[in-house]
This record gives sequence, C-alpha cells and structure tokens, in this order.
Amino acid sequence: MDMHEGQVAVSAEAAARIVAAEFPGWAGLPLAPVLPGGTDNTVFRLGEGFSLRFPLRPGDPGEIGRRLRAEAAAARELSGRTRFATPEPVAIGGPQEGYPLPWAVQTWLPGTPADRLDPGGSTGFALDLAEFVRGVRAVDTRGRAFRGAGRGGRIGDHDAWMRTCLERSEGLLDVPRLRGLWEGMRELPRGGEPDLMCHGDLIPGNLLVRDGRLAGVLDVGGLGSADPALDLVCAWHLLDEGPRHAFREALDSGDREWERGRAWAFQQAMGLVWYYRYSNPAMSRTGRRTLGRIAGAAR
Repeated sequence: MDMHEGQVAVSAEAAARIVAAEFPGWAGLPLAPVLPGGTDNTVFRLGEGFSLRFPLRPGDPGEIGRRLRAEAAAARELSGRTRFATPEPVAIGGPQEGYPLPWAVQTWLPGTPADRLDPGGSTGFALDLAEFVRGVRAVDTRGRAFRGAGRGGRIGDHDAWMRTCLERSEGLLDVPRLRGLWEGMRELPRGGEPDLMCHGDLIPGNLLVRDGRLAGVLDVGGLGSADPALDLVCAWHLLDEGPRHAFREALDSGDREWERGRAWAFQQAMGLVWYYRYSNPAMSRTGRRTLGRIAGAAR
C-alpha cells in the first residue's frame, strides 16, 4: 500500500538499470531493497558500501534536485562532528527511464535500526543519544535561524495540523485526553533561548543500534538551526523512564526546554498513528508508544 498520494515507485530491477546507466562502474554490484522502507524514500543497498535513496513523493525534478544537494551539504557539514557514524554523500543521479526524479547515493552504515532492536531500557544508549545531541548543538549555526514551516519554530503554529490529527484519530486513540494535552502544549512559550543546530528527526528508524549502544544516525540531511528542544523528541520516541531521566540530566535540560521537547514529540507522534495506520504499521505503532509515554508522564 502506498504511503503518499501519487507516490513514485521504483523496483529493484529498475534501480539496477538506472544505476548501470548513470554509474556504469557500479553495474553488477549486488542490489537489494531495504525493508521496511523509509517514509520519504525507497531505499536499496548497493554492494557493501552504498545506500540508494529514491524519493517517494512526486514533485518538480529541479526542486527535488536542489533539495538533495542541500541534504548532501548538510550531511557533509555534520560528518565527523560527533564520534557516531553518519551517512556521507557520494553522488546524485538524475531522472532515467523507469524513474522520473533525481535520487541520491550515500555511504552505507552498519547497525540495526532502533525500531527493530528496542534500546529503550538502556541507560548507555540514552547517554549516547545525549552525547550526539550535544555534538550537533555544538555545530556553528553561522547566523542561521529557523525559517521553515515544519517542526522547530513555534509549537502553536501547528494548531491546524493538530486539529486534523485529532479528528483523524477518532476511534483510534483517546482523543479527549489527547486534545487536553495539546491544549496545554500549544501555548508553551519559547523564551529567549537561541536556535541551535538540530538533526530534526531523531525517530527510532533513524538511529542504529549495535551491542546495545548507538552505532550511527541516519537521515542527517535535515540538519539545521531550530528550537534546541526539537531533538529531545528521541527521549519520548525511544527511552523508558529511567534512561529518559539520564538523558535529560546529561543534557542539563531545564523545565521549559524539556516541556517543549515533549510537545514536539507529541506533535510528531499524533501524525504517525493515523497517517501510517495501514501503509506503515511500524511507524503507526511508534506513534502510539510515544503518546503512551507522554500521557504516562502527564499523570
């Protein structure tokens, strides 16, 4: 089942042909789909060292190409800034017969995504996460501030989307309780804290686990300047109560920042439950579990 309206599909056979046409030196390398796939890209592993990412959502090829180049620049900016592995950009391919959009090649990272190997009870993993967040925050903003329309600006700006999520969640979730939680979150003040650099999407599928510790972080193309509370979503998406407390202490997160982080996690989780209910049940379950942690902490 498609996850998005008008989704652009690409098969493994088509991906192999596209790679051979654009990068003949890689023709013949083993190519296999990465399952379950991403929510924004169809992903393949190419050989031992490469990951292919084909955007799922339709759009203007020129604009998508610009976005992929911006994501590659963000990945280069973060590379080596923490001790945790992050994908490095390798190449950007153009539209070919069988796929009408630009696509990207990155380095492949070993490890198991945290949505398949739950590290939520590990304090060591929580401290690794905190170290990664500190490392990202230490990247120089170079005067950049949040300018986007997504998560990372003012929480209250997402009120219309949250009304949609609450309406779509009737029969799926305890909507009256969740509506009450949102009413308390939507007015949370930002305060005077400056924007800092954030990964922007620290969900379980983007965090790799090996031997119970953080091995690497995926989808780093959204690196940018935003509310520093944005990256605290991982505490609610991933961590049980004890490790979550250790994560907060390691970041010395004050009450206002911590509450905004909880609100950003709530805003993201509410969309996951209904939007991916049929097309990506694992993402929907992630949203449910996050909401359960948030509601439990609010008792």
